[in-house]
Amino acid sequence: MKTYEPFKIKDLVLKNRIVMPPMCMYSAPDSIPTEFHFLHYGARALGGAGLIIVEATGVVPEGRISDNCLGLWSDDQVAPLARLADHVHGLGAKIGIQLNHAGRKCGAAVGKIYGPSAQNYSDDGKYPDPVEMSGEDIGFVAGAFASAAGRALKAGFDVVEIHGAHGYLVNQFLSPLSNKRHDGYGVNFEGRSRFLQDVVRAVRTEWPEEKPLFLRVSAEDYAEGGMTPTEMARIIDRVTRDVDVVHVSSGGVTPVPPPVFPGYQIPFAEMIKVACEVPTIAVGLITTLEMVEEALCNHRADLVALGRELLRNPFFPLLEARKRGIELPWPEQYKRAFS
Repeated sequence: MKTYEPFKIKDLVLKNRIVMPPMCMYSAPDSIPTEFHFLHYGARALGGAGLIIVEATGVVPEGRISDNCLGLWSDDQVAPLARLADHVHGLGAKIGIQLNHAGRKCGAAVGKIYGPSAQNYSDDGKYPDPVEMSGEDIGFVAGAFASAAGRALKAGFDVVEIHGAHGYLVNQFLSPLSNKRHDGYGVNFEGRSRFLQDVVRAVRTEWPEEKPLFLRVSAEDYAEGGMTPTEMARIIDRVTRDVDVVHVSSGGVTPVPPPVFPGYQIPFAEMIKVACEVPTIAVGLITTLEMVEEALCNHRADLVALGRELLRNPFFPLLEARKRGIELPWPEQYKRAFS
């Protein structure tokens, strides 16, 4: 089965095509991994996932989604994350980390929050009004992404993923629904894509060329006048020299909920893969091995991320292989389950 075939990109070789995507756990009150994180990520590594991507990690304190999110803005945060990376490696998986700035969707207690424009995400009072970022602010944040990537390298991560989806800062700059600027970082398609290009270039100054760089995107805003998959493909074309894999999601820049159904984002991954000639990760209510195989065998994606399914069943990769007579090595301690 293609699901269990290796995947190679630059210096990274994954033992299979199953990815654990980043999912916020809101369990890091000091912005460093806790015992929960070692159990949480370790269980999925033990269960057979090929790649585990650590949840959205703030590049600055005001870049966190909440006060309980991980951070990588300080050298003091390197050692705890290095222990987590070593832990996952020791259990047989590769590990990446998603770097993020929440922008106007920052829920941390930091005082001011920032966005491309002084426009709130919603009118329900959940977030304070953001401050429109100056050119100096933009340069600082791009540099913070780069510094965090350098720390991720020191911590031993195999992959860095830039979070450009779900309505957070990079996504806010990309979408005409949230970017109302009148300078070189707004106005038109070229301006709105400029911040992403700055961040990607900055990250590549610290993240070596031989190591894969992923980009998470929201291909569709689900709102009139918003981002479409066709426009997102044009944006991705501007960064594919430095980005190796695109992790294709949707929604989040406005409170409009997406029309969710099994596999609803797979067509976006397929469209980006074909249009941009870049490897993609499909994600979004993919719950069976048959769905994984369909996406891979029909060349709709190169990797498939299972979020909720791996939360429910950390051993999904090993158990599904066993059901189909595929012999994969089980943890020695658990082999008695089948004797």
